[in-house]
Amino acid sequence: MTQRQEQEQDQEQQGQQGRGQGQGKGQGRRKRQERRWTSEQIPDQTGRVFVVTGANSGLGLATTRAVARRGAHVVLAVRDEDKGRRAPAGIAEEHPGASLEVRRIDLADLDSVRAFADAVRTAHPRLDVLVNNAGVMAPPRSLSAQGHESQFASNHLGHFALTGLLLDLLAPGTDPVVVTVSSANHRKASLFFDDLTGERHYSPMGYYNQSKLANAVFGHALHHRLSEAGSPVRSVLAHPGYTATGLQTDGPVGMVKLLFGHLLTPLAQDPAQGALPQLYAATDPSVASGEFIGPDGMAELRGGPTRVELSAGAADAATGRRLWELSERATGVRYAFPTPA
Repeated sequence: MTQRQEQEQDQEQQGQQGRGQGQGKGQGRRKRQERRWTSEQIPDQTGRVFVVTGANSGLGLATTRAVARRGAHVVLAVRDEDKGRRAPAGIAEEHPGASLEVRRIDLADLDSVRAFADAVRTAHPRLDVLVNNAGVMAPPRSLSAQGHESQFASNHLGHFALTGLLLDLLAPGTDPVVVTVSSANHRKASLFFDDLTGERHYSPMGYYNQSKLANAVFGHALHHRLSEAGSPVRSVLAHPGYTATGLQTDGPVGMVKLLFGHLLTPLAQDPAQGALPQLYAATDPSVASGEFIGPDGMAELRGGPTRVELSAGAADAATGRRLWELSERATGVRYAFPTPA
């Protein structure tokens, strides 16, 4: 067992002890310590290369703006290039000299994911951070170009494929990390292995929650596989709490749109606050592989970033293996895990 694996084993044991204690004194102290963390505490990112999916709006734009301000070069992975090019213009006005590039990706189309990965590989010999941020929420049922339910395709399969296609570029990076954005809703979700396309019974929110559970299962399984391979790449999960973005208005229809896009909006954080957990996960060297970062407020709806609990279902090894094998078949992407130089 390597020193890194021993450290991660100790961290896992400590995490299990912490979960057993619930909201104990140690966890309370840890939350109080982290509550003060803001984007102003992001270390210098000069020389680091980020890929951020969904970077032209909401959490992705807030993430891009924050790390670009600290010197990172950011590849904005966007579905609409015209809209995507407005984001760098706005950031450049705020932060002259920001290093940004825009590239198109449709995460629901695996051909587009491969084309994006090829373009990034041509342009960059290495990456340091991949933020799997983009998502769709509760649209009417539709199928992707390859015949997968659209939310499962965009939110999970596209990111699974993208991570696998870029993983070897991350290995030589500086403190490399994959941050996958899930949701607190993963705790109330199930994986519909017998009806992944929603052909028999489709619920917009049910299948959104499924995709967020898939994100959590993937991020956790990736952590274990990277650790077992002795890879320097970390896999960290994050969730934003309840944040007002286009996610609640662009996809949902009917009562879901009315509820999340309008009635509950006054309770929501703005994107800059909602992005703090994924920014903390991406930039703070104290965050260990396998951790889950979310808001520290009531019900994890809002607040500063802290370690939060992953559901037992998301951490289940058998579920992780089943989803991984299914995802490899669905995407045609098999992971070649890097080893240290």
